[in-house]
Amino acid sequence: MTVSDVISLLSGIALFLFGMSLMGDGLKKVSGNRLEPILYRLSNTLPRGVLLGTGVTAVIQSSCATAVMTVGFVNSGMMKVRQAISVILGAILGTSITGWVICLSYIEGAGSMAKLASTATLTGLVAVVGIGLRMFSKKQATRHVGDIMMGFAVLMFGMSAMSQAVRPLGDAPWFTAILTGMSHPLLGILTGALFTALLQSASAAVGIVQALSLTGAITFSAAWPLLMGICIGASAPVLFSAIGANLDGRRTALVYPVATGIGVAFTAAVFYGLNASLSFGFMDLVVNPFSIAFINTVMRLVITLVLLPLVAALEKIVRALVPGAATEAEADPGIRLEERFIEYPALAIEQSRITIGEMAETSEKAITEAFNLVSDYSEKGFNAVKSMENLVDKYEDSLGTYLVKLTGREMTGKQKDELSEFLHTLSDFERISDHALNLAGSAQEMHEKGVAFSAGAAHELDVLSAAVSQVVSMTVTAFRERDLALAGRVEPLEAFIDDLCDRMKLNHVTRLQKGVCTIHQGFVFNDIVTNCERVSDHCSNIAVAMIELNGDEFQTHEYLNTLRETETDRFKVAYEEYSKHFAIENLTE
Repeated sequence: MTVSDVISLLSGIALFLFGMSLMGDGLKKVSGNRLEPILYRLSNTLPRGVLLGTGVTAVIQSSCATAVMTVGFVNSGMMKVRQAISVILGAILGTSITGWVICLSYIEGAGSMAKLASTATLTGLVAVVGIGLRMFSKKQATRHVGDIMMGFAVLMFGMSAMSQAVRPLGDAPWFTAILTGMSHPLLGILTGALFTALLQSASAAVGIVQALSLTGAITFSAAWPLLMGICIGASAPVLFSAIGANLDGRRTALVYPVATGIGVAFTAAVFYGLNASLSFGFMDLVVNPFSIAFINTVMRLVITLVLLPLVAALEKIVRALVPGAATEAEADPGIRLEERFIEYPALAIEQSRITIGEMAETSEKAITEAFNLVSDYSEKGFNAVKSMENLVDKYEDSLGTYLVKLTGREMTGKQKDELSEFLHTLSDFERISDHALNLAGSAQEMHEKGVAFSAGAAHELDVLSAAVSQVVSMTVTAFRERDLALAGRVEPLEAFIDDLCDRMKLNHVTRLQKGVCTIHQGFVFNDIVTNCERVSDHCSNIAVAMIELNGDEFQTHEYLNTLRETETDRFKVAYEEYSKHFAIENLTE
């Protein structure tokens, strides 16, 4: 094997890895990046977790990527360790699909017409069409299809280069001697594991074995332990994902090596035990790329089926290997924004939605507690509102930084809209908690100075607090459940609250003129009313952002002006409904 052949081999490996990555990325983007969230949402049972892990890995062409995502799920608290084990078992099986894709590069024709349909010809055509779609199409989805075709073509050319480079090895005695040594189970498994750990890709390692099989020097007895070793070696990149993970995240990262190690040990023990007693006649048969793909798939299927009933045992093993109880921070991780998901925008957006939902609920709780303080003050309640406001501030800082990191990633149009919606609504949820603290401060002032409102003022504040509580609750629910119809009911209630606040201020002036209320009471009263009015304004901003961004534009003022100028029937009906529900008696005493 000359230096030129070595360079050709390395070039082929590089092209193969790049093509596999390009094809996997294209497949993910064509699917709308929906695979990763589906993996998180639907992997709640063992069989379903295995199937989803297999499917996602088959598409993204990497069991390591699936396993690393799963570590991220567990580390962020979105998934339990046992739930993650089934996904990783599916990933172990799913990565065998690439071997069958590689087999396409070895289909050749004999006749003149068959040569036109040969792999080389088809690969060239795929490359031409792919680059055409990539360069000239204006549609993003079509460009991604071009990426898939280009990735496939590059992968095929890489395999062809590897195959041509290793063909001379078939006549080299030293190469035959090395492969004969690979027939020893332990040596073959260790070689396959080390080789795969170095390449950081089981698919690439299997592809190289398939290319080497064209020399005619690889028998079943040599290929079998190599493939088992490749299965174990693929766990090396997953182990690196344990760096910086919490306790359960580290345990999840160990699932891949533990599962493949146990599975390979069991498979090897059974297979070589039966061979010792039955003397299999196919051990010396020469294998080809197709038979290697078949052997690899069957081996991984057996390992998956054997380990599936042992999920509970696997969990106990990884917990024993990484002992200890979760720290207080890990038991209650609070703001969960997994940095590993930045590489997967769909997951990052899904996680951001969950986190902003938690932020919104905290703001709602702060408002509820603040209103309770106005009527029944306690130092404990005031500290609770202050604590919630501080937490919401942390949410805003963490989410703002996280979402900005996402802006540089390639995303679908829908994902960009969601990201824009989050960025627009983030500050509004934070401001709601600020006003909750202001209300708590007014309640504290009333308590310390012995301020008490007249019956009329107290009644009006009760009605206002009920209306504001409802608008906040509607807004948070609409945001969390993506309910645009409910979001559309926020603006009529916000308009009613504005009118209600104006009326309350006029009523309070009347009470001041009659001497029913004092100037100092008036200051506190106006502070409470103003903060309530501001809360409803921020709820309106959130609802409008949801409606407008789902309509592919963001023109808040135009939307509000149109809504109020036209006074649509739905707006009028909702406004009248709120007017009756939150009616205040004409009390000025």
